[in-house]
Amino acid sequence: MLTTILAAGAAPAAGANPYGFWEALEQGGVIAWSVFAILAFMSIVSFYILFTKLFEQQKVMNQAKRVRQNFWNSTSLREGAAKLEKNSAYRQIVDDGLQAQEQHGRLTDPVEAHDWLHGSLARSEATINSKLGGGLAFLATVGSVSPFIGLFGTVIGIYRALIKIGAAGQASIDAVAGPVGEALIMTALGLAVAVPAVLAYNWLQRRNKSIAEDLAAFSNDVLGFLASNGSVRPTVAGAKTTAAAAKPVAATTTTGQTGANAVPRV
Repeated sequence: MLTTILAAGAAPAAGANPYGFWEALEQGGVIAWSVFAILAFMSIVSFYILFTKLFEQQKVMNQAKRVRQNFWNSTSLREGAAKLEKNSAYRQIVDDGLQAQEQHGRLTDPVEAHDWLHGSLARSEATINSKLGGGLAFLATVGSVSPFIGLFGTVIGIYRALIKIGAAGQASIDAVAGPVGEALIMTALGLAVAVPAVLAYNWLQRRNKSIAEDLAAFSNDVLGFLASNGSVRPTVAGAKTTAAAAKPVAATTTTGQTGANAVPRV
């Protein structure tokens, strides 16, 4: 009776899968664990960069919405800048433009005001875009390098399988299943890390391009405002709507109306 119970308890252990994921890493030894650790580190950092950059980009996009709604309703750039957040990217452009305008009067070597302001605003844009692009180089590196790191683990796994075949004298499934499984797992890990990194890189780059276009348009509007002493400014959507509402609506003629210009319907 006792022998039967012990045999039943040992049955699951005997029937455990010797070719699972962790078992393959155990068979691969230090090299397999090293490759796994490197790929896991790359994956964690890639997702961290993805979520932090999405947060930063969304913050700038929300700032752009507030600029379109409130900024150009102000009488001056300083008044408009006061409506923006202290660390806003758009406020940085306005502050740099106002500072450049003040500094231009203190230049000893004559420089065109337009060129001086344009250079200062362009430098401010470049600083913001550079900050938004931080970390994307790591995503590009992960996307291009991680498949080769996985391939390195694959080569080691195949090499170990060949050694086992040579030691056994024949190519039995039992001898090569573990190393070949390890090799395939390393390949899969490399691709699993590379594909999300490449997708994240392309998506973040596209969003950065959209933000850069909005910043360039705003910078150009600020330049026009400064160069014209406030005479040139973009049309505010609210003002356009109000002007359209103020236009008289042409009277429509319906059946039953009379008048000199009434046209009866047929």
